[in-house]
Amino acid sequence: MSRIGKKPISIPQGVKVEKKGSTFKATGPKGTLEIACHPAIELTIDEAAGQIVVANPDAENSFKKALHGTTRSLVQNMVTGVSQGFERQMQIFGTGYNVKEQGGKLVLQVGYCHPIEVKIPNEVKVEIKVPATRGNDVPASFVLRGPDKQVLGQFAANVREVRPPEPYKGKGIRYTEEVVRRKVGKAFASGG
Repeated sequence: MSRIGKKPISIPQGVKVEKKGSTFKATGPKGTLEIACHPAIELTIDEAAGQIVVANPDAENSFKKALHGTTRSLVQNMVTGVSQGFERQMQIFGTGYNVKEQGGKLVLQVGYCHPIEVKIPNEVKVEIKVPATRGNDVPASFVLRGPDKQVLGQFAANVREVRPPEPYKGKGIRYTEEVVRRKVGKAFASGG
């Protein structure tokens, strides 16, 4: 039996959950999300206890055991997403680099001869805290917020992919908590 899968999920106040057939739907202050559950996994909503229980009737099957934990995590992320939401903080390092939001797109000026535009998904909201870098000390920073953890994470990865941080000076787009391993540059010997 999956240790993660057997933990019950508590339903926060203000969140409405419902199950129709194999479709599970969660509605809350941050939005509405739904997922199609695998028929091998049983999903039970206990209104009285305010819990969702994910059960696996065939605990010996390794595929169903994996599905058990995965389904429970997906449902937990949905409930958390519609009640609190998720956020990803990002920074841009590099002289002259900047970021702005324009017409439903994130416009990045990150060292190419042209600005790069990345379309912002409907569920994701962008808050730009510092629009442009100031030297190497103050990076440009922005926050991505949304109820769907998967959509938010994929969008953040797409933005980072535009200019990943390079190992010599650390220039590029990175997550705020990301640690970039630095390399020492080429050492020049003085000619004699």
